[in-house]
Amino acid sequence: MKQTFTPELLLQFLYKETSLAESLEIAEELEHDLLLLEEYQELQEALKEIPNVHFSPSHKAISRILKYSEETTLEAFQ
Repeated sequence: MKQTFTPELLLQFLYKETSLAESLEIAEELEHDLLLLEEYQELQEALKEIPNVHFSPSHKAISRILKYSEETTLEAFQ
């Protein structure tokens, strides 16, 4: 029986979130199925269009988290 490769599975492959067995199977199928390859390439292009955004918390937020952690750790030992 032939495996059906969903767009979700292709996205997982693109993000390197598939198992080794799945990755090998998908890579092999991409070599033989031109429609699947086209779909995969469209996903690759779409991924390039997504802005590469990085978020980082403010120093105040980090301080609050560390303070809370300190307080709750001390409570656990009392």
